[in-house]
Amino acid sequence: MPSGEDSLIARYFRPIATDPGAFGLMDDAAILKFSGDDLVVTTDAIVEGVHFLPDDPADTVARKALRVNLSDLAAKGATSAGFVLTLALRALDDGWLTSFARGLGEDAGHFGCPLLGGDTVSTPGPLTVSITAFGRVPAGRMVPRSRAKPGDRIVVTGTIGDAALGLDILKGGTVAGALADDPAATAMLVERYRVPQPRDALALAVREHASAAMDVSDGLAGDLAKLCVASSVSAVIDAESIPRSSAVRGLVKRGIVGIEAVVSGGDDYEILCTIPENRFEVFAQAAGVAGVAVCSIGTVIAGTAVPRFLDGTGREIVLQRLSHSHF
Repeated sequence: MPSGEDSLIARYFRPIATDPGAFGLMDDAAILKFSGDDLVVTTDAIVEGVHFLPDDPADTVARKALRVNLSDLAAKGATSAGFVLTLALRALDDGWLTSFARGLGEDAGHFGCPLLGGDTVSTPGPLTVSITAFGRVPAGRMVPRSRAKPGDRIVVTGTIGDAALGLDILKGGTVAGALADDPAATAMLVERYRVPQPRDALALAVREHASAAMDVSDGLAGDLAKLCVASSVSAVIDAESIPRSSAVRGLVKRGIVGIEAVVSGGDDYEILCTIPENRFEVFAQAAGVAGVAVCSIGTVIAGTAVPRFLDGTGREIVLQRLSHSHF
């Protein structure tokens, strides 16, 4: 007789595990076929009350869990190959699981990253979703954090700060009140928090042109500092050049939030990369073809000091915190 876990897997996840290497989730392992590529592995967990809120829709929880991993793969210049899932549940809720599996299956198909297996467990604690994703790059071509050089441009995709302000809205913070009469901006910021947009379309351009790269998960300022430490360099950033949505720009202009909330808030899941000066134009052209907005925001410099953020007059902006911390 099938166990409760077997029944759960068969009902919700076997229908979306369509890759032949998954064996219909009937085995203890899966197969990924490679032909000379390197395997890139990344893993991220999202925890209720830390990375998503208890009343977030289940399909957005699934999408976020997968997409934060796909964001890492894109920043490494990798093409997604598949993922395994660990799901820790407090209770069996048919409506929640149906919505979760639907969102997960739709994203797995859209991003070409099939479900290969995993585990389901019971927990008395917060609901937790952990995904390990696998990607492919040609041998020796993964883009690390550690090869930025003085003179490289610092480039970021998309817009920065939306997700952190979306979380503020969901928590009923000052941004929620400030945008009470702007439902479109409110919805956009909340969506950016709940459903990140991995820049997988830019993976090839990153692989071909970036000297170093990572995704922005804990805040632009903090993640740039991590990249600089890995590369034994420093950086100077023109804060006015940091790409922001019209909603975020309006909130900063009105004094509702400061630049620190924008660059230190986290959950952006954009790509931060360094591009040699003589490759920037071709990189920007490739990004345009891929349909991903990129913006040059600063320069890598020699030294090991914490990266400096300068305002429009060239004065340094003092940041009290560099990134969001989960602890």
